[in-house]
Amino acid sequence: MLNLSFRPRLIDALKGYHREGFRHDVLAGLTVGIVALPLAMAFAMASGVTPQAGIFTAVIAGFLASLLGGTKFSVTGPTGAFIVVIYGIVAKYGVANLLICTFMAGMMLVLMGVMRLGQVIKFFPMPLITGFTNGIAVLIFLTQLKDFFGLPVAQMPAGFFAIVATLRARLAEFDGMTLAVSGASLALILLWPKRLNKLLPSPFVALLLATVTVALFHLPVATIGSKFGGIPQGLPAFTGLALDWATLSELMTPAFTIALLGAIESLLCAVVADSLTGDKHDANQELIAQGIANMVVPFFGGIPATGALARTATNISNGGRTPVAGMVHAALLLLVILVAAPLASYIPLAVLAAILVAVALKMGDWDIRKAAQFPRHDTAVLVVTFLLTVAFDLTIAVEIGLLMSAVFFIQSMARNTSVQRLRPEHAQLFERHSIAGKVVPPGCAAFRVEGALFFGAADTVERALHDAPDARVIILQLHRLVLLDTTGLLALSALRQRLAEERRTLILCGAGAEVMGLLVGSRLAAEMGERNIQPDLATALMRAEELLTSGVVWA
Repeated sequence: MLNLSFRPRLIDALKGYHREGFRHDVLAGLTVGIVALPLAMAFAMASGVTPQAGIFTAVIAGFLASLLGGTKFSVTGPTGAFIVVIYGIVAKYGVANLLICTFMAGMMLVLMGVMRLGQVIKFFPMPLITGFTNGIAVLIFLTQLKDFFGLPVAQMPAGFFAIVATLRARLAEFDGMTLAVSGASLALILLWPKRLNKLLPSPFVALLLATVTVALFHLPVATIGSKFGGIPQGLPAFTGLALDWATLSELMTPAFTIALLGAIESLLCAVVADSLTGDKHDANQELIAQGIANMVVPFFGGIPATGALARTATNISNGGRTPVAGMVHAALLLLVILVAAPLASYIPLAVLAAILVAVALKMGDWDIRKAAQFPRHDTAVLVVTFLLTVAFDLTIAVEIGLLMSAVFFIQSMARNTSVQRLRPEHAQLFERHSIAGKVVPPGCAAFRVEGALFFGAADTVERALHDAPDARVIILQLHRLVLLDTTGLLALSALRQRLAEERRTLILCGAGAEVMGLLVGSRLAAEMGERNIQPDLATALMRAEELLTSGVVWA
């Protein structure tokens, strides 16, 4: 079903908007902007692109997603989850093809929203999400050790094993001054009092102190200026995409990875925002807005963006009330580019590495005790997804994790599907159906079907034949049947056909509206005859007695 409506939450949020609300949004937006500045540069550099690419992304995507999005509180920008994916794309295909991947991913996100897939994304199991999130955190941590220790390596390779091999070979060549700056910055970020974090976010304080220290004392450490020549001052320039038809088909998989990860991150962020505020987001509208944002940013040299949980939580905790706060955050970052860009040359790479190491430590869920409380199959999904994300590729990890989750779910549903024979001791059941004192008549066998009659458990109806080989009438009570698919319908049809060949009758009773609709739509109800589809067990037993008394039990 297509989503033809387009209604950003900003429209509803501005109804009755007043000066007090605007004041709260401005203050929250300014705080979020302070938090976003170091993160945007750090995420971009860790992804293998220039720091201004991260700021441009935060400005453009942050503004568009707030303007057009389906949530009042989410703040969009570059996130740590994308680092590993973007770095791999840049290493394999180059920055120009990364921009094409981002545009393609944006189109996919818009399509997801139009096709109303927002609710489907929410059904990704939490062990899967935890597994690949922890895996991404490990990879982020490893990739930042080069700048954290000041290793003399031009560029870290992509891939877990190559990174580990490089670290083992070059870790002894660390730079003491760089390690001192990064270590002090990390300690400040992790030990910064929480009560002060609302007023002065720890990443911004670390960035400011490290930059001032390096500039004043002329410390010999790598900076944005020494590596990139600084950040250009002025508005981002519009640039067309260099489309290469030869590699376009190869870019579909990484583009889909960006879209899938962006959808999951954005909607999880919106769900968390709802839990903190009591609001209710529009998942499909949010996907469309995120898609539009990711379609626009590549034309200005930007990278993939998604809803950012840390910035969203900062927005909410500082009093943000409407999407205006996210737009103010984007405006502040734009002002930084226009006014203070030259000062960014003095920012040491070590402090940005420390910020990302802190992000990696905080983004993962490292409580092993929690995993021990999971069912074994959920733990298996988490561990496999984590290992595949770290060792191989996020796309492979998600695909195999989803497959494992689906198989375990099917097995669980099949185990909970049963066909139980009703016997005289089920007196309470008969009393509920106004046939107190009555039992199943001789020559008839009644069974209660519970659970889901689907492709993974369709053969359970055959139990009616094995448990009642001599019964001339078999009743299947379906009021506890929660799911019926095509395979289940075929199983019921095969049972009816087999009983008919043996001159016996099948009666179905108690089917709910949805199951009855499937019976009628599949023509199984027509094959069985109207009188052999009864509303409840009482009328089904009356029909069985009628058949047995008349002596004509095949009808």
